[in-house]
Amino acid sequence: MKKFGLVPRLILAIILGIVIGLFLPEAVVRLVVTFASIFSNFLKFIIPLMIIGFIIAGIADLGRGAGKLLAITTGIAYTSTIVAGTLAFILATTIFPLFITPGSVTGLDAEAGMLSPFFTIVMPPMLDVTQALVFAFTFGLCISALQRGGTKAGGALYGFFSDFSAAINLVLAKVIIPLLPLYICGTFANLTYSGQVFSILSIFWKVLVLVIALHLAYLTVFFFIAGSIGRKNPLQLIRNQVSGYLTAIGTQSSAATIPVNLTCAEKNGVSKSIREFVIPLCATIHLCGSIVTITSCVVAALMMSGTVYGFTTFFPFLLTLGIAMVAAPGAPGGAIMAALPFLSMVGIPPEGAIASLLIALYITQDSFGTAANVSGDNAIAVIIDALHQRFATKEPEGADATSTVSAAPCRGD
Repeated sequence: MKKFGLVPRLILAIILGIVIGLFLPEAVVRLVVTFASIFSNFLKFIIPLMIIGFIIAGIADLGRGAGKLLAITTGIAYTSTIVAGTLAFILATTIFPLFITPGSVTGLDAEAGMLSPFFTIVMPPMLDVTQALVFAFTFGLCISALQRGGTKAGGALYGFFSDFSAAINLVLAKVIIPLLPLYICGTFANLTYSGQVFSILSIFWKVLVLVIALHLAYLTVFFFIAGSIGRKNPLQLIRNQVSGYLTAIGTQSSAATIPVNLTCAEKNGVSKSIREFVIPLCATIHLCGSIVTITSCVVAALMMSGTVYGFTTFFPFLLTLGIAMVAAPGAPGGAIMAALPFLSMVGIPPEGAIASLLIALYITQDSFGTAANVSGDNAIAVIIDALHQRFATKEPEGADATSTVSAAPCRGD
């Protein structure tokens, strides 16, 4: 299995789950469902620890650079992420009803017609999601303030939570991500047994096609805006980005795409100091493609299950997601793993069948989401370079860039 990437393994797991659900005895289906149940409980246990590890480290890292350039870049990146998510919500709620009937797939969380596991192992989390979130934000901001003050406590706490974040990343990379195909296999076996899987797949392939189209449309508009601000030809900016986009599709990692993306920024005429600051930083904090995918898939799942929702309910989820994904882990599918704890904000249990579907669907298109993320990074670089040339003060520009680039962790989406 190590010879195959995660996406092929997930596709194989989906096919295998359908075959098991269609042709094998009930006892075999219940066996794989039992594993999926145990894995789901473990995921539920680890979720609060993910919040603490990722968000504290992410906030502390961003806080290490205090310059105006950092604040402006972070603000533009976060705004772009939220705008992309909002547009995805508007388009999803407008277009999806054309091929999704509300309540067309019932019983996903009520488990109507689905098999129960032979046994389960209860793993209650040490903290609930709200407690973990409050703890993470509080300590992240405190560590950032202590670091700016140059105290030993700030450095010690930063080191501890950086190591804790690395440990959580290790759990994800060595346990959760490798076992995901088996979890997905169990979920699809149960959905097939209950007679719902083909209804679901007939809808979600259309969703994914529209997601990729929305990625490209958003990037086109973003580059036109960047070209207008930077007084550059937007079509040339888009052409220059092709190599970065294709590299991200192939590597499925923003971090691995940074060298190529820097070359794209150089072709765009972005100054050396700005591109070497903005590109690595935005590889961590700018997730326009990821949030488009997650928003679209979540809206589709809510429609399919007949769950009542509205923009006033969904927008806080987007705002939270834009922050939570800043510290998305370095494994493929990191953004959706970081989003899991907050699905409950829109009425989706983070460890249920819908969450399992979202994981599978997100990772299947992960390379396209990553490509959209890194391409948007270069649009931001053009904007920041233009603003810096027009409004730069006599402050040395290298101070912000050096401290921030060294502090900003790079992610694989």
